[in-house]
Amino acid sequence: MASKELRRKLTGWVLILLIAILAYQVSLIEDSNIFFISLLIAANLFVILSRKTFTKTQVTIARSILGAVFIYSGLMKGIDPVGTEYRVEDYFIAFGMDWARPGSLFLSVILNTSEFLLGILLFFNVKIKITSWLVLLMMGFFTLVTINDALYNPVPDCGCFGDALVITNWQTFYKNLIIDALLLIVFLSRNRTNSWFKAGIEWSIVGLFIIGFTWFQLININHLPMTDFRNWKVGNKMIHENPLPKKYYLTFKNIETGETKEYISPDYPYNDSAWMAINEFVDQRVLDPNPILHDLSIEDADGNNYTVDIIENPGLQFILVAVDLETMDLERVDDIRDFVNSCNSGAYSIAVITSSLPDEAAVFKAHQQFDVDFYFADDISLKTMIRSNPGLLLLNNGVVMAKWHNNDIPDFVEIITQY
Repeated sequence: MASKELRRKLTGWVLILLIAILAYQVSLIEDSNIFFISLLIAANLFVILSRKTFTKTQVTIARSILGAVFIYSGLMKGIDPVGTEYRVEDYFIAFGMDWARPGSLFLSVILNTSEFLLGILLFFNVKIKITSWLVLLMMGFFTLVTINDALYNPVPDCGCFGDALVITNWQTFYKNLIIDALLLIVFLSRNRTNSWFKAGIEWSIVGLFIIGFTWFQLININHLPMTDFRNWKVGNKMIHENPLPKKYYLTFKNIETGETKEYISPDYPYNDSAWMAINEFVDQRVLDPNPILHDLSIEDADGNNYTVDIIENPGLQFILVAVDLETMDLERVDDIRDFVNSCNSGAYSIAVITSSLPDEAAVFKAHQQFDVDFYFADDISLKTMIRSNPGLLLLNNGVVMAKWHNNDIPDFVEIITQY
C-alpha cells in the first residue's frame, strides 16, 4: 500500500518536472516543431490520465505557478492598456471586424482585468471551483486563437505579456499548452481543494481587485504608462554614438561552371581581369551589426526624409506626436498652440509628426492656426513612441529627455527651466 502511494506521488512530481522542463524549452524553440508539439500534447494527456495521482502539495504548486503567470501577464498589459488596445485592433482588422474597433480600449480593460483577477483568485485559492472553470474557458479560447496565429500569422505579436516580453506566435502557442497542462492539474482537482477564506471575504477580494485594477488601468490610460518597456523610453539614446561599419556581401557566379560564391567586400579579386571575365555579379546583401534602435522614418509632404535632422538635432528638439489628426484629443489644443508659439519665440525646434495624409494636415494646420512644420510617419512607429494622441517628446542629441501625455504637458517655461 505504501509502495502504491509512493508511486502515485512520484508520478505527480515527474509530471510537474516534465512540465517545467518543457516550459524552459519554449524559450529556445521559436518556430514550428512537430516533435515539441507532440511532447506538449502528450504532457497534457498524461496529466488527464494521472489526474488522481496529484497530491495537495502538487496541486498547490501548479495553482500558484498558474496564478503567478496570470498575474504577471495581466499586470504587464494593465500597465499599458492602450498598447493592448492596439493589439485588439490588429485582431479586429485581421478578421475583418473593423466595425468593432471603437470598442478596442474597453475590451482591453476588460481582458486585462479578467486575466489579473483570475490570477489573484488562483494564487490565493479563492472561489476555486468557479475560478478553474473560468480559466478553462479562457484558455480554451486563447489556445485556439494562438494556434491560428502560429499557423497563419494574422498578427505578428499577440501581446500576451504586453511589451515587457515579446515572443513569437509559435512560442505563444507552446506557452499556452504549458499553461493548459498546469490548468488541468488544478481543474481536475477542484472538487478536493478547500477554500482558504469564508464566502464573504472571497467576494470582498473579488470586488476589491476589480475596482483597484480598473482604477490602475484608467491612470495608465489618462497618463503615460507607469513603466515604459519600449525603445522610446526616457533616457534611451536613439542614435548610435560609434556605429560599427556595415558589411557588404557580394555573390558571384562562375559562368563556366555555374558555381556561386559569396565574398565580403572588398575581399574579392575585383582587380583580376581574368577572374572578372568568367565571374558575373549575382546578388548583394548588407549586414548592419548595430542594434535597431527604432524604425521611425520621418518625411515631409514631398517625400523628403528628415529623420536624421529631427532625431539627431544636437539641441533641444520637441516632437508633438499626433498619430491621427481626425481622432486627436483637442481638449488642450489651445495650450498646445501656445506651446508651439513659445517654441517659435524662443527659437526652440518643434515638429509635428502624424500618420494622417498631407491634405488633412494642411487643413488641420490652417484651422487650428499651428505655426509649425508637419511631418509624416507610419502610425505603428508613432504609437510606439508615445501612448497619447497627441503626446509630446523632448529629445536632445538623440536622447529621449522626457515624454508627456496630452493631459500632462507642462508650461513651456517650466520645461525650459528644467532642461
